[in-house]
Amino acid sequence: MKKNTFTLMIKAKGFKKAQMTKIIAILLFLTCSIFAAETDKLNVIVIMADDLGYADLSCTGLADDVQTPNIDRIAKKGIRFTNAYATSPICNASRIGIATGAYQQRQGMYWYQGKGLHDPKFNTIGESLKENAYKTGYVGKFHHGRSDQPKHRGFPLNHGYDSFYGFSGGTKHYLIHNKASEKKIYRAGPMYVQDKHVDVEGFTTELFGEQGRDFVRKHKDEPFHLFLSFNAVHHYINQLPKSYLKEKNLKPIPDFKNTNKDKFKWREEFDFPNHPQGRQYYLGHLYYLDREIGLLLDELETLKIADKTIIIFIGDNGGCLPLYANNGVLKGGKRTSFEGGLRVPMIISHPDIKTANRVSHAMVSALDLHPTICAMTGSEIPKNVDGINLSPMFNGEQLDTERRALYWDTPYQKAIRKGKWKLLINERDPNSGRPGIQKVEFLKGTFLYDLEEDPGESKDLSSGYPEIKQDLLKDLQKWQAEVKKSQK
Repeated sequence: MKKNTFTLMIKAKGFKKAQMTKIIAILLFLTCSIFAAETDKLNVIVIMADDLGYADLSCTGLADDVQTPNIDRIAKKGIRFTNAYATSPICNASRIGIATGAYQQRQGMYWYQGKGLHDPKFNTIGESLKENAYKTGYVGKFHHGRSDQPKHRGFPLNHGYDSFYGFSGGTKHYLIHNKASEKKIYRAGPMYVQDKHVDVEGFTTELFGEQGRDFVRKHKDEPFHLFLSFNAVHHYINQLPKSYLKEKNLKPIPDFKNTNKDKFKWREEFDFPNHPQGRQYYLGHLYYLDREIGLLLDELETLKIADKTIIIFIGDNGGCLPLYANNGVLKGGKRTSFEGGLRVPMIISHPDIKTANRVSHAMVSALDLHPTICAMTGSEIPKNVDGINLSPMFNGEQLDTERRALYWDTPYQKAIRKGKWKLLINERDPNSGRPGIQKVEFLKGTFLYDLEEDPGESKDLSSGYPEIKQDLLKDLQKWQAEVKKSQK
């Protein structure tokens, strides 16, 4: 509204000149205050890696062959968590827990092929920030289950995101993204641009990095939230750019053609330990992932918004051992509820964190991201989250998680961790009957581990601590019953 028009309206109401001046000043002050409040909001970027090994960041010092200088840059200005957990050892279930801050079992998701992200009573991170006037964008992989179609809630545009570029599902060809190849080559096919399939050219890791930077540039002058979900270093579609293969003297891995050939027998040729260059391929994908993250960090610096941007880096589940991920001393990997399948890399960088290279051994969960992001941005924390707000840690407060319990429930294994104790119930081997999947020792039964002394879960302490075993079992069963009730 122009000032002259507003002045005529004030005069029409019979206000004197002094009163008019005062009213205009108050309104201008309120307008400026609202604008300042909006521009003072911190931006939020969540970066997700896919199937990344627990030891596969150079800042951990756990793997001699790993160099991740750009992910290390996030750790230098943030807090790296050594006891961070996914809610599931597989991606589509764990990603629902991350998005909502609530156990995915509350939506009936225990494994693959479930309903997916479908219940609107569970707000997502995108919805919480969009309700707080954030511009929201999702780039990369999403995978929730049967709700992933454009008309359903699981699709990013239907749970809080203004824009989307990427794909749905567990596996995506890294180099071929066109309709013509979709039926010929396993997991080839176009990308979604918003809700339409579009043929594109490029290497997925670089495509997603570029789209992420474009989103940041577009919204640099307003509060924004970017969920940047790379498919690196996922699965056995291990193609890399020809220039990298030539530089590293790596032999190309052939595509799996959509024929009657058994793809598990095909992939067994390349799974650990059968391929002599398998680890080099894995590290190649990690190199590109880290490089794209570095380009994003550089963009934030160039735009002069790095000091008003929260950055969260996390893995979706434990490292995939057949793909040569390194989980350190942790037992098992993806698909299992051993520590190697559940414990993930997690780093939170916040402008208020002044101490460099902070490391926390507190037991935290991917469930905590949603309430923590809400607290850091002044957004309303949904009432039905299971996660906790970690933001007091950024001001130096210690987080006491000794009395906290985390729970896991899959068709194969159940588990609870409380303090240093973990109770694990093995019912069926999640990798049985799958050629090419690296096996770990799997014994049926109920086991108790002291994870502070034995993170590799090598010594069952059930017989020595029967009361602790029984208490944890009761706690787990109580949680399972409560979850069942919440599904109704």
